[in-house]
Amino acid sequence: MLFDTHCHINDAAFDGDREDMLQRAFDGEVSYLLCPGTDLETSASAITLARAYPQVYAAVGIHPEDAAKATPQSFAQLRQWLAEEPKVVVVGEVGLDYHWPEPSREIQQAVFIEQVKMAVALDMPIDIHDREAHGDTLAILRQYGKGCRGVFHCYSGSLEMAEELIGMGFYIGFTGTTVFPNSKKAKRIAAALPLERMLIETDCPYLTPPPHRGHRNEPAYVRYVAEEIARLRGITGAEVMAQTAANGKKIFGIP
Repeated sequence: MLFDTHCHINDAAFDGDREDMLQRAFDGEVSYLLCPGTDLETSASAITLARAYPQVYAAVGIHPEDAAKATPQSFAQLRQWLAEEPKVVVVGEVGLDYHWPEPSREIQQAVFIEQVKMAVALDMPIDIHDREAHGDTLAILRQYGKGCRGVFHCYSGSLEMAEELIGMGFYIGFTGTTVFPNSKKAKRIAAALPLERMLIETDCPYLTPPPHRGHRNEPAYVRYVAEEIARLRGITGAEVMAQTAANGKKIFGIP
């Protein structure tokens, strides 16, 4: 059993063969998929897919790259979905991304803070995007996210930061980048953290792992992440698959 805990299966890259792509995942033992939103439109399409497939769950949120589009009405819609849609199990994908100059850091931070407060108020987990913004992400969680839990997806911080996040109640998400031959830091962290606090994901259609590098990523390829973590830890792939699937079900409250 596999759980791809972060896959953009609502992306336009899958418009031509979405059903076939999902069937390949199901045939490859992917029993659960979490599709995150990045704005209202993609949050709505994630919900549509979650309603259509028993194996699919949705996250709703406003991504930092879309933060400038956020309005009070946007937040009201997110709250409604989180409160009323049974297949919506997490606030996300939200956070900070300082790789690009826009939207401004101030706008990103304000939108992230609002969604952290939302997760705390609704007692929902949160799916965090943190790119080149480790210090500010942690500072916001310390100030506004007391009692918050969730996952740092596609983790890019240090081992020490990961250990602090686990202490705060977070899980650490590993993508196909862990399989890249030169990803020494990711491999070191994947070998060191407690397996009970790790998740695996594709972030498809991005970050395709070997042996499919150069092609579109898809949920069936989450198996390669599990197998690489198993290799790094000297355990079986089946152990990693079972434990990370159990972890995903636990943090997202899936029966």
